[in-house]
Amino acid sequence: MTKHLTGTRKEWLEARRELLEAEKDLTRRSDELARRRQELPWVRIDKDYRFETDEGGASLADLFKGRSQLLIYHYMFGPDYKAGCATCSTIADGFDGSVVHLANHDVTLAAVSRAPLAKLQAYKRRMGWTFPWASSFGSDFNSDFNISFTEEEQREGGIEYNYRREPAWQWRDDEGMASRMSGNPVADNAAMTGTDPATYTRERPGMSAFALEDGVVYHTYSTYARGLDGLWGMYQWLDRAPRGRNETGMWWRRHDEYNKR
Repeated sequence: MTKHLTGTRKEWLEARRELLEAEKDLTRRSDELARRRQELPWVRIDKDYRFETDEGGASLADLFKGRSQLLIYHYMFGPDYKAGCATCSTIADGFDGSVVHLANHDVTLAAVSRAPLAKLQAYKRRMGWTFPWASSFGSDFNSDFNISFTEEEQREGGIEYNYRREPAWQWRDDEGMASRMSGNPVADNAAMTGTDPATYTRERPGMSAFALEDGVVYHTYSTYARGLDGLWGMYQWLDRAPRGRNETGMWWRRHDEYNKR
């Protein structure tokens, strides 16, 4: 027996029309936020970041692959990880198929992680992905964009993530992460990467946008934590399902592990 409110089709239609007005308002506000993102001042990138890619060594400008716009997903895969972050993997599942369509619109979408390239390539083959994935191992790129931190920063409260400074690290279920669910998702995610929670949380998720104009690279936008919600394709579906996200503990898995439960 359902405990949810039930009603007639007429009552449903009346409520739905009222909700539609709120949805339209949200769409208009989302359009306004997109415009404001695009109006942020561009910051020139003068540091010579170096990456390892399938094609060899590369600069940040090389990651554009001849296009004028670059979107980078900061994928949580640290040098000590045995496998990529499961939550980042669900996001990557969603955007892998969009890469070709974005490329046709003068936008390159790529992932960047600190793990050595060989680890990234092996995991990419395992997951069946095709998007470009570069290693920033040995580079300042991740730390400069506030998504990788040292053990000392973690221990002494030197982590600044999502535009705020965090206290010194201690056991917290989900501090600084993209989800607010019950259980211990950080510990669960750490175990799935073959690390402990402290090591796991020295990497963070995020995305950054860049523009290339007259040979100069500019940083235009970054977002972190729940700012990534819109990139989780599955969440857009769940938000329209009868029970919504309905998150009770660690519920996602890598797509190649669903039959192992």
